Amino acid sequence: MEILNNIWTAISSSNNTIINIILIIGVIIENYLILLLYTNILKLTLKTKVKIIYTFSINVLILFTLFVIPSPFNVFINYFFAIILQYFIFKPPFVKSIIASVLSLVIFNLIGILILNPFITIFNITSEQLSTIPIYRVLYLLLIYVITTICIIILKHSKLNFSFSESINKKDKAVIIANLCIGILAIIVQSITLFYYVDRLPIFITFLGFISLVVYFMLSIYTLTRIFKLIITTQELESTKEYNRSLHILHDGVRGFKHDFDNILTTIGGYIATNDMNGLKKYYSELEHDSQKINNLYLLNPEIINNGGIYNLLAKKYYEASSKDIKFNITFLLDLNSLHMKIYEFARILGILLDNAIEASSECEEKIINLVFKDDHKNSRQLVLIENTYKNKDIDTERIFEKGLSSKQDHSGIGLWEVKKLVEHNNNVSLFTSKTDKYFSQKLEIYY
Repeated sequence: MEILNNIWTAISSSNNTIINIILIIGVIIENYLILLLYTNILKLTLKTKVKIIYTFSINVLILFTLFVIPSPFNVFINYFFAIILQYFIFKPPFVKSIIASVLSLVIFNLIGILILNPFITIFNITSEQLSTIPIYRVLYLLLIYVITTICIIILKHSKLNFSFSESINKKDKAVIIANLCIGILAIIVQSITLFYYVDRLPIFITFLGFISLVVYFMLSIYTLTRIFKLIITTQELESTKEYNRSLHILHDGVRGFKHDFDNILTTIGGYIATNDMNGLKKYYSELEHDSQKINNLYLLNPEIINNGGIYNLLAKKYYEASSKDIKFNITFLLDLNSLHMKIYEFARILGILLDNAIEASSECEEKIINLVFKDDHKNSRQLVLIENTYKNKDIDTERIFEKGLSSKQDHSGIGLWEVKKLVEHNNNVSLFTSKTDKYFSQKLEIYY
C-alpha cells in the first residue's frame, strides 16, 4: 500500500525526473505519429528501412536539442530539420513534400491547441502544473495521441491526393514556400503562447485562436490548389498550342502528298518503265525522308507523349532541329506517368542532351538525330537513347563531363557537368556515352 502511495505521490506532484522521461518517450511517439500523418497525406508506402533511418535520425536530433537548446527555440529547429529530413530521406516531389510536412505539423499542433484549454479547465489546473506534474502531462499527451491517431485513420481511408505539378518557376515556388513557412511559424508561436498562458485566457479566446488558424490554413490550401490548377492549365494550353502547330504542319504535309499523289505514281512508273533501279532507289529514299517527317509529326502528340512539360520540350526541340534542316527521327514507347525519376530532373537532362545533339549534327553534311524512348521490361529499366551525327571524331567521351570543358567558343561547358550531377544524384539512373564513325550516342538508363 505504501508503494502505491509513493507512486501516486510521485506522479501527482511536481517531479522533473519523471517529466523528462515522459518527454523522451513523447518525442519518439510524436515523431512516429507525425511521420504517419506525412505519409498518409502523400499516400506514400515506405520501406521499413527508410522509416527506421528517418525515425532514428529525427529522434537523435530532437533529443539532443531538447536538453541542449533552450525552449522554445529548440521547437523551431526541430520542425525545420524534420521538414528537411522528410524531403531528403523520402525523396517525394519538393513542393508536395513541403506541403505535407507543414500540414502534418499543423494538424498535430492544432489538436494540442484545441484540447489544451478544455483540459486545464476540466482538471482545474494551471499551465505550470500541466508542465510539471506527470499524471496531467501523460493524460494530456494521451488525448493528443488518440485524436491524432483518429486523424491518421481518416486520412488513410480518404481519397485525398495532392496532384500538384512540380513544373513551376522559382518565383512561384518561393512564394508558396514563404507562405507555408509563415504558417508554420504562426502555429508554433500560437502553440507556445497558449501553453504558457492558457490558464489566463478564457476558453472563448482559445477557441477563437484555433478557428482563426484553421481558417487561415484552409484558405492557404485553397489558394495553393488554385495556383497549381492555374499552372497545370497553362501547361495544357502550351501543349495544345504546340499540338495545333503539329496538326497544322501534318495537315499541310498530307495535303501536299494528296496533291502530288498522281505525280508520285507517274514518277515511280517512269523509273520502272526505263528499268532505272538506281534512280528509283534514290527517289524512294527522298520520298521516305518526307514520309518520316509526317510520321514524326504524328508522334508529336500529347496523348502519346503523356506529359505536358516533356511534350512541349520535344516539340520545341523538333522544330528547332527542323529549322536547321536536321532529320529528327522519334520513336516513343514509354509511359511518362510511370517514369522512375523526378520529371524535373529528367527534363533538364533531356533538354541539355538534345541541345548538344542539335548543335553537333547541325555542323555535319548529313544532319541526323535519332531519339528513342522505350520501356525495357525484361531488364526492369526505362531507356532514352539519343544518337546524332557529329563532326569532331576526336571528342573524348570521358572528359566531356568535366566542368568548364567545351570544344565550342563562348560556351561555358556547364551543360554536361550538370547532367553528370543530376545522374549521380539518382541511385537508379545511369548515363552511357559512346561513339561510332557515324553517330555520337547518349543512353540514359532508369532502373526500377
